[in-house]
Amino acid sequence: MQYLQENKTESEGCVFCAIAAGEEDERVLARTDLSYAVLNKYPYNPGHLMIVPKRHVRDLTDLEAAEHLDMQELLARSERALRGAGDPHGFNIGMNLGRVAGAGIPDHLHWHLIPRWGGDTNFMPAIGQTRVLPELLADSYERLKPFFEDA
Repeated sequence: MQYLQENKTESEGCVFCAIAAGEEDERVLARTDLSYAVLNKYPYNPGHLMIVPKRHVRDLTDLEAAEHLDMQELLARSERALRGAGDPHGFNIGMNLGRVAGAGIPDHLHWHLIPRWGGDTNFMPAIGQTRVLPELLADSYERLKPFFEDA
């Protein structure tokens, strides 16, 4: 709830469009002509990243064929990089379309790629209303960035 209450309003502009334009670049791991991979500012696990089209679109049906292909290729590249950097046991890959579906930024679609490890969750999120992340966002960036250059 804290994230949803603090989330930027539409009048403040789209954070994903700002990143696509080169602003707020410190979390971007890779860029293509049509999309980019960026660490999630509010990760569920270390390495939680998003694949975002550069063009501001709301729904999957709004993407052009080249954008679909580009995002899928970057998603696969990101999976390879995450496997190389941290050897996760699995992944959650998903997209929330619309605020009621869980999208914190509903007007600019994006894929979530979340690395998972056995035992990576515990009672803290349910009981303590907090997440326990063993890695700072800046440390995740430093650990992952070289694997995107090789992926």
